[in-house]
Amino acid sequence: MASTHKPELQNQRVLVLALEEVLDKPVEGETPQSRLKQVGMMTVLYMMHQRGETLTLANIKAVTGMTRNTVKESIDPLVARGILQETIVKNSVGRGTAWQYEFCPEIFERLGLG
Repeated sequence: MASTHKPELQNQRVLVLALEEVLDKPVEGETPQSRLKQVGMMTVLYMMHQRGETLTLANIKAVTGMTRNTVKESIDPLVARGILQETIVKNSVGRGTAWQYEFCPEIFERLGLG
């Protein structure tokens, strides 16, 4: 993501987008705790993205200290909202599979960062 915007402004824009998409547009049956967890997770994922880290369940688990299931539960609503895309890739050993995530390109376009 090449951009001429200052990193501080990018971070603020992502945070505003997270607040707008998650807190201002609750999904039926979603708890306030779930929405707050999504905003926090989106912040962590964007920081990882900026550092060039691959967004896999294992990497996110290592950064957050959360269990694999808790990470997945926090990310699934972001996928459902169209903020993240998920794909199944080979794991680091090359034999099994792993969930990998990336921000949808539309998110960066909406932020003026695409």
